Amino acid sequence: MSHTTEWKVRLHLFEDDDGTTKAHVVLDTSTTALTGHGTAHCHPADTNVPEIGDELAAGRAMNDLAHQLLNAAEKDIQGMGAAPVSTRQPAGWPM
Repeated sequence: MSHTTEWKVRLHLFEDDDGTTKAHVVLDTSTTALTGHGTAHCHPADTNVPEIGDELAAGRAMNDLAHQLLNAAEKDIQGMGAAPVSTRQPAGWPM
């Protein structure tokens, strides 16, 4: 059985008045929408490089979204009557 679908992802980045870069990423599956959030702060002693703040905030927002998506998958697996299993992969290099 073949399955094809398209999900849309929108990433919004903005900086507030105190120099904090904020990101929110929205995943729209057309039946569900999940939103991840992330922030980045430039240390006062560091050179302000907006691209780095964007990368950190966006990465953190996508990481938040990934955790939410894995949690949803685990809940759906359990809803199908399967034994609980972790969809988490261990961090680091494979052994």
